[in-house]
Amino acid sequence: MKQPPIDRIVITVCRNDGLWAAEEAGLFFGASPDKDIAKASAMRRARERIEEGHACQIRISGENGFAI
Repeated sequence: MKQPPIDRIVITVCRNDGLWAAEEAGLFFGASPDKDIAKASAMRRARERIEEGHACQIRISGENGFAI
């Protein structure tokens, strides 16, 4: 029996208005000139979503994505 695909929240870290920021469903957050700070912000948000029971993936512009 085939299982339905898992709905997954995707958070993307990318450039926005000259800064690095995380984006989820069209909303940007965690903007910083430092890419690592934006990544940390994305990780915090992903942990929140996982605690809510959602599958989550983080995509980083210019890098391979990873699922948590």
